[in-house]
Formats: sequence, structure tokens, C-alpha cells
Amino acid sequence: MEDLCDIATQSLPDQAPCDDVTLLLVRTRSLCPTRVASWTPPGDQSAVRSARTLAARQLTEWGLQGLQDATQLIVSELVTNAIRHGTGQIELRLVRHQVLTCEVSDTGPSTPRPRRARTMDENGRGLFLVTNLCRRWGSRPVPGGKVVWADQDLPHTSGLRAAAA
Repeated sequence: MEDLCDIATQSLPDQAPCDDVTLLLVRTRSLCPTRVASWTPPGDQSAVRSARTLAARQLTEWGLQGLQDATQLIVSELVTNAIRHGTGQIELRLVRHQVLTCEVSDTGPSTPRPRRARTMDENGRGLFLVTNLCRRWGSRPVPGGKVVWADQDLPHTSGLRAAAA
């Protein structure tokens, strides 16, 4: 580990050596392609219905019909936000691993924030709903935009645990 840290810090030529550095090293592994589904919906309101339908079909294929209602609502809200507040092309991804992750990416720079809408507000409830439907959510910057994601717990059944192993 010490050697890996030295190599990493030596690659920063303009930095003076110091002991006050924290370096996180992780070993990543790729997921089986059957655990990831990606789509590029159109950048208009028709994308929302299409995205819900695609997500529902994928959940059925994965045997996760019990997550359809919540996932379709999460997909609707994240895609709607990307259309309204983002720019450029939108991408929707579902990833089935230890949790079900829904990701929506766009080229907009702004980070979304949940807010409580007032009684007469037409907008503003989307991320508030997402926070109540998922285990956790967040956003991360990517080159050329951002990804907003939401994780849901997978149902615990013996068939799913065996398939995940």
C-alpha cells in the first residue's frame, strides 16, 4: 500500500511531498452486461412515458415486478427533471447489483435539490418524492454534465440471492 501511495503522489509534479495526504484505493470490477440496461430517450415529454415503459419491461425481465411502481415514479421524476432543467441528450440506466440503481444523466451543470412544494405549487415535488421512495439518492458530476441516481433495496428472496451470487 505504501508503494502505491508513493507512486500516486509522485505523479503530482507541482505538489511538495507531505505526510498529510489521504488516498483511497479501490479495486473495481465490471458488472455482467445482463445487470445493466441503458436507453437514450428523446429530449421531450414523450421520453417520460417511454422511460417508464422501458423500466417496467426491464424489471419484469429481472423478476423485480414488486419494484415497478416505485421505480416508474423515480424514473418519471428524474427524466422529467432532466428534460426541464437539463440540456442536451438524456440517458437512463438501471443497474441491478446489491441494490437497484436508477441513473439519469444530462448535460446540465446544475445539481438538483429536493424541496417541499407549497399547496398550490405545480412543480417542486419530484425529488421530494424520490427521497421518500428510495434508500438514498444523489448526483455526481461527469465530464459534460451530471448523473442523478437513486438506489432501492432489492427484495430478499432466496431466488434473487442465488441469482446475485
